[in-house]
Amino acid sequence: MRGVGTVTSFRLVNSSVAADRSLWLNAWASWEEREVAAHPTYCELFCRPDDQAMCCLMEDDEGTVLFPFILRPLSAEPWATEYGHARDIITPYGYGGPFAWGDPDWRLFWHEFNEWARDSDIVSLFARLSLFRDQLIPFDGCVETRAQNIVRTLDMPIDKLWMDYRHKVRKNVSKACRSGLEVEVDYDGARLDDFLDVYYETMQRHNAGEFYYFGHEFFDTLVRDLDGNFAFFHATQNQHVVSTELVLLSTSHIYSFLGGTKVEAFDMRANDLLKHSIVEWGVQRGKKAYVLGGGYECEDGIFKYKVSFAPDGQVPFRVGSRIYDPSVYMSLVGERKRWESEHGVQWNPSRRFFPEYRG
Repeated sequence: MRGVGTVTSFRLVNSSVAADRSLWLNAWASWEEREVAAHPTYCELFCRPDDQAMCCLMEDDEGTVLFPFILRPLSAEPWATEYGHARDIITPYGYGGPFAWGDPDWRLFWHEFNEWARDSDIVSLFARLSLFRDQLIPFDGCVETRAQNIVRTLDMPIDKLWMDYRHKVRKNVSKACRSGLEVEVDYDGARLDDFLDVYYETMQRHNAGEFYYFGHEFFDTLVRDLDGNFAFFHATQNQHVVSTELVLLSTSHIYSFLGGTKVEAFDMRANDLLKHSIVEWGVQRGKKAYVLGGGYECEDGIFKYKVSFAPDGQVPFRVGSRIYDPSVYMSLVGERKRWESEHGVQWNPSRRFFPEYRG
């Protein structure tokens, strides 16, 4: 039985502090996989003005744990202004940690982390977990599957991948090629404005929530600070972008992130060609998997479309949660209900949302 390792270090790291940021980046760079979701800039992209991009970094004799998260003050909410030092934790949009490499003592990590959380007025923790379980330590809390996501494995020759698609995908890609569409790969955001035109048009068409209307500064930061960890794929007709996808890149994985298609390109099957081109690009560069994600709802049209590229590619998308201070947690639920009532809104907590007071 393995004994308790010696903790070389256990640190809470703040991305806004220069020395801390350097420590975070050095740890991330030492990880062979270098998942973009563990990079401080990625974490910062999803911070509101009062939030802090943080990570918990533990190194022992056997390995490393890197847990990036966003620290959110409750007092920034209009219904919780009296909760001065209370905070909660969430991982950024996408697939998060706690990541690990080597064989660190994960029980010791959670012991240290939970002690810090209780001493730091942390009310709750919510983590969206990586689809690749070998990257993670076991989560110390409640874990549940929220949905199925689609992962297209890339560890086979392209001709076998082609035949693994459903017939309609092969048919659609062939049609797109006959339509004269071409695909460009943009590594530095040279056509960012073209991407945004298509993306915003697509969000409007789908009545997307405000969250998805990322501003120009969001993309400028991503392009400037995550060089090598993203690429834009553009399907063009007569040099005009008609379908586009921004993917995030780690050493082994490609993540479908944001994108869209113009209505006039639907019949040309531009998006099928785009995704097939991303698959080919990934195979050529030795990537292991292309994460297409899931749908808006279980088994909806978007989900079924993604399944057509990977009929056997369903992977559970899991989330982890933990309540550190049940008394304050329930008090916040009550305060939110009271505040909403005072503003003419009948609000009730939902068990489907965590933490409930933010639902």
